[in-house]
Amino acid sequence: QVQLQESGPGLVKPSQTLSLTCAVSGGSITTTYYSWSWVRQPPGKGLEWMGVIYYDGVASDSPALKSRTSISRDMSKNQFSLQLTSVTPEDTAVYYCAQSLIGSWSFGYWGQGTQVTVSS
Repeated sequence: QVQLQESGPGLVKPSQTLSLTCAVSGGSITTTYYSWSWVRQPPGKGLEWMGVIYYDGVASDSPALKSRTSISRDMSKNQFSLQLTSVTPEDTAVYYCAQSLIGSWSFGYWGQGTQVTVSS
């Protein structure tokens, strides 16, 4: 069974860069046809898809985030990462990593989520 675990700082100051990592176990991030996403949920709001990195290393992000995101991976550690630049309090959210098949919005596995607060 695939397990995902997010890690990163719980508090980030405005204008800084948020960096999160998702460690994957029970499966490889290079397994064909799987994709690995970052999703967040601000307080009182719905889920927001942020971006994805595919099994072949190609990454794509949500246009709504105006190129503030960067998603990368470390195959030697079987993990993938998110960087979000120029954060504001509006980026305060629970951040999740999740797995799906390419082209599907149905996520089969989720991490437990990590709370990130943007505040000075």
